[in-house]
Amino acid sequence: MKKTFWIAAIAIAAPTSLFAGQTIAELGQQDRVTVSGIVDRIADEDTFILRDHTGQIPVYLGPNVVPVAVGTAVTVHGIFDDDAPQEIYADRMETDTGTSFSFDRTYE
Repeated sequence: MKKTFWIAAIAIAAPTSLFAGQTIAELGQQDRVTVSGIVDRIADEDTFILRDHTGQIPVYLGPNVVPVAVGTAVTVHGIFDDDAPQEIYADRMETDTGTSFSFDRTYE
C-alpha cells in the first residue's frame, strides 16, 4: 500500500518536462525542439499557449486549427523561433491519451 502511494505521488509531482526533451525555459539556440506541457489557452484558431512548470510559449499550428482543448496535456515537436515574439512552429503533437496530430505546412 505504501509503495503504491509513493509511486503515485512521485508520478503526479513529476514535472511534465520529464516526458519530453526540454522545458520551455531551456529553449534557446536549438532548432528542433520537443516540449511537454498543458494547453493553457487558445490564442487564435491556429495558435495556443503551452505552459510547463518553467514558463509558457505560443505554439503555432497554422494553417491548421488547434485540435485540442484548454487543459489538455500535450507533447509538441517542432521548430523554435527565437525572434520576438518567441514561439514554436509545431509539425507534430501528441496528447497524454495517445492521440497524434501532424501539421501540414505546405504554404511555407
